[in-house]
Amino acid sequence: MQKILVANRGEIAVRVMRTAKEMGIKTVAVFSEADRNMPFVRYADEAVCIGPAPSSQSYLRADKIIEVAKQVGADAIHPGYGFLSENAAFSKAVSDAGLIFIGPTAYSIEMMGSKIAAKQAAKKFNVPMVPGTEDPIQDVAEAQGIAARIGYPILIKASAGGGGKGMRVVNSEAELEQQMQMAKSEALSAFGNDDVFIEKYVGAPRHIEIQLMGDQHGNYVYLFERECSIQRRHQKLIEEAPSSCLTKDIRKAMGECAVAVARSCNYHGAGTVEFLVDEDLNFYFLEMNTRLQVEHCVTEMITGIDLVKEQINVARGNKLSVSQDDLKINGHSIELRVCAEDPMNNFLPDTGKLEMYQPPKGPGVRVDDGYEQGQDIPIFYDPMIAKLVVHAGTRDEAIERLCRAIDEYYIQGIQTTLGFGKWAVRTEPFRSGKFDTKFIDKYFKPEYLQEEDPAAVEIAALLSGIVWEEKKQQKKTVVESANGIGSNWKLKRK
Repeated sequence: MQKILVANRGEIAVRVMRTAKEMGIKTVAVFSEADRNMPFVRYADEAVCIGPAPSSQSYLRADKIIEVAKQVGADAIHPGYGFLSENAAFSKAVSDAGLIFIGPTAYSIEMMGSKIAAKQAAKKFNVPMVPGTEDPIQDVAEAQGIAARIGYPILIKASAGGGGKGMRVVNSEAELEQQMQMAKSEALSAFGNDDVFIEKYVGAPRHIEIQLMGDQHGNYVYLFERECSIQRRHQKLIEEAPSSCLTKDIRKAMGECAVAVARSCNYHGAGTVEFLVDEDLNFYFLEMNTRLQVEHCVTEMITGIDLVKEQINVARGNKLSVSQDDLKINGHSIELRVCAEDPMNNFLPDTGKLEMYQPPKGPGVRVDDGYEQGQDIPIFYDPMIAKLVVHAGTRDEAIERLCRAIDEYYIQGIQTTLGFGKWAVRTEPFRSGKFDTKFIDKYFKPEYLQEEDPAAVEIAALLSGIVWEEKKQQKKTVVESANGIGSNWKLKRK
């Protein structure tokens, strides 16, 4: 493998290219017209424009991407995450074109891409499941019978879904028909497939996932867990490794279950098995993501393993570089997704120009970013502009290091999640590790970000003093003028 085309953009494109460069592999960027001046385009050894800004006309053009790969003589394609990374047809098309897809086979992606098929495969290996259905629900009457059996509240979920789309919580039978129709309609619109299934709604779960790697020789390892419970709209904002709640035995049991899920679909490459964990630390299989995760960085920090390097070596046909016994947890890592979003306005995306952009530095701080000062944040793509990752010896030290790094992260021109991140990790629920996926709903209010900053208060006091002195001087001048003191008229009269 001498040349890799990275079928993605932004920070993940740069991150993949950096590892490739360290491995002596040439890189090719493909970019949309909106991304022409992005750092990942300049970083690559070669770059080719593949279409207009909308992803449907550029980053989702599988045929165009494969065509460019052939033209430039690439050996392989790395899909990053998002876009085509979990598209079974793309994986197959890459292989059919005589290129290497740096990821799992189309078979594995297709099986795990269907939540129903994934649950059926995992069940054969006795992986714990949330009570519910294994097959798509055909009608409301069937749904009513299942809900009566497992009890309300229930969760209706799109089989082909993700990111919270096609997902509805139903608290009573009176809501069921309407919520099911809405879930099916949204699933059809988002994924072209309106299959939905039902499972028991776990009211206050933690979202914990296991990172795994498998090679083409049947070897597997799990690289411990990531805590991903702080979310908005079912999408993660803060991740950490390891989780603050798992015991050694539960961690091992979850890791072995994750490997069993991978074996069920003959998986190879990097993958993540996601679990719901209740307040009694019972865990239930949720789904498998057949790609590199956004939050893979925290796993790299606590294990010292370059997951992209492992991906490339596995795609080359090599065996994994480590065994399970080689892997140890070293310290603690926390990641904050720095998104162009306004926490004061329900985390809605924000656009504009990065008038100032200066990331933090120092010991234990890693910033994976995809933008530079002066660049515009486009409306066409995910609002994440960077990932701020810290590593320290203990969880408490990692929290303080993250706060220090946030204070040193200077961004002007757009609203970001930096302030929210600092507030979140300093709350008692986060520090104590006693939180779940309802963290934002339970604890966050926009006004909490308006609390007084001591430095800001001091500056405001100084400015107030200056303004007061100026007004005092102006008032004195007016009085003197009224009394003829200092007046040119009076001087002339003399």
